Amino acid sequence: MSSNEVPPRESMDFDVVIVGAGPSGLSAAIRLKQLNADLSIVVVEKGSEVGAHILSGAVIDPAALDALVPDWRADADCPLKTRVRDDRFFWLTPHRAIRLPGFLMPPLMNNHRCYIGSLGNLCRWLAQKAEALGVEIYPGFAATDVLYDDSGAVRGVATGDMGVARDGSHKSSYVRGMELRGKYTLFAEGARGSLSRQLIAGFGLDKACQAPKFGIGLKEVWQVDPARHRNGLIQHSFGWPLDNSTGGGSFLYHYDDDRVAVGFVVHLNYDDPYLSPFEEFQRFKTHPSIRGVFEGGKRLAYGARAITEGGYQSVPRLTFPGGALIGCAAGFVNVPRIKGVHNAMGSGMLAAEHVAAALEAGRANDEIAGYENAWRESAVGRDLFKVRNVKPLWSKFGTIIGVALGGLDMWTNTLFGFSLFGSLSHARPDRKTLDPARAHAPIAYPKPDGKLTFDRLSSVFLSNTNHEEDQPVHLKVADMTLQRTSEHDVYAGPSGRYCPAGVYEWIEEDDGPRFQINAQNCVHCKTCDVKDPNGNITWVPPEGGGGPNYEAM
Repeated sequence: MSSNEVPPRESMDFDVVIVGAGPSGLSAAIRLKQLNADLSIVVVEKGSEVGAHILSGAVIDPAALDALVPDWRADADCPLKTRVRDDRFFWLTPHRAIRLPGFLMPPLMNNHRCYIGSLGNLCRWLAQKAEALGVEIYPGFAATDVLYDDSGAVRGVATGDMGVARDGSHKSSYVRGMELRGKYTLFAEGARGSLSRQLIAGFGLDKACQAPKFGIGLKEVWQVDPARHRNGLIQHSFGWPLDNSTGGGSFLYHYDDDRVAVGFVVHLNYDDPYLSPFEEFQRFKTHPSIRGVFEGGKRLAYGARAITEGGYQSVPRLTFPGGALIGCAAGFVNVPRIKGVHNAMGSGMLAAEHVAAALEAGRANDEIAGYENAWRESAVGRDLFKVRNVKPLWSKFGTIIGVALGGLDMWTNTLFGFSLFGSLSHARPDRKTLDPARAHAPIAYPKPDGKLTFDRLSSVFLSNTNHEEDQPVHLKVADMTLQRTSEHDVYAGPSGRYCPAGVYEWIEEDDGPRFQINAQNCVHCKTCDVKDPNGNITWVPPEGGGGPNYEAM
């Protein structure tokens, strides 16, 4: 066999294959075992360990967790310890923080029964629960290919080969990927999952829904001065440093061990190619009402992740022969509530119930249409339907008017069960919203001080990101000429600004600009896959185990 000849993959057979050990995938695995302990279940996870790639705020609505593990509060090992005690909303101007009265907030925005914590640690705990039930979990293996049978039904997934050099040759460490075959396969890859994208396109799952919408969420975890810590306090804000036409907002969550999670979300339908979400996040921390929280503190962690924001209108068909989409792969985030964990878990459990019933009936590799037909009437569908117009209103009318109208719409949906606006449509896909650079002026962001504000590279260092350097670049540029003539010449190279990890650079050389991809820096946020103005960059999984290694995000 030559050095580049590919041996056949070995295979393993299961009842159910689950791609992704996030909250939806683990909830599905646990629920399947609760329904039938004899089922063989495997979960494959591209992160080096469960939780390594998990990032969320996170204030967690416990409704789904109550249904999955009713006694979780009595479990000393469960990482959710801090209940929300104080819930505040602010409108920020450059110098003031104007608190919005609580009585104006729709009831569904109330967070007082929710818990603050690390979603990564919660997933680690759920993984222990799953393994105790007999679920097999394989971290460090990226699912890179969908397997199909002769009829075109999904038959499982294949993990990526290990030990492939950048030039495509096989290194001495080369190991062929595995085929994990299942009677049904659940895809729980999170926002903008690479295999989920292929399935949506291949099966036409998006024919009856609107274009997906996304935001980018950036987060830091700080250990703060105990005198400045308010355990159980959460606060959200709109406004500065973003202008009225740029959607987004912030959060500060005070929880265990004098820690504060601070985050910033920018909706990816912004139009200014000079805007940098990372720099706006750093600017936000300098606000007079914010910076004092971090004085005397220490930044412990950093990360970033794309967030699904399309909501009810953008959810594709969830089922296809042999499998289904669950969690953020389907787009179940409730944008105004800034929550998706409860819906991710709920969708995983709902899918598991329909898969278990199909297996009990002796079925395999057909379409679980019952899951598709049931989700809108489930708690997940009801949650998203009430807020379906908030994102379109925000996008159409700007932050000030859009937030006000969105609040009114949530009130009428909650009190009377109807909307004055019906069901609004989203506008263009996020990649089509950038203006040419000539329509805007460059933004002069302040230099980081290294104490409160930071640069990208020192931030990426805190994410513990690591990739094997000698491997194929996992950020695929379809047409490098188009990248130069359009992304650079027309839009002034926004990739160097929308990327929160310093992956992309335009380097001016004697023969013109050169597009450099620093793939080792990638934190797998997938913003480039969403925001490139030509859809010219595609994110695919790198060698398994690569990427960030978040400890408690």
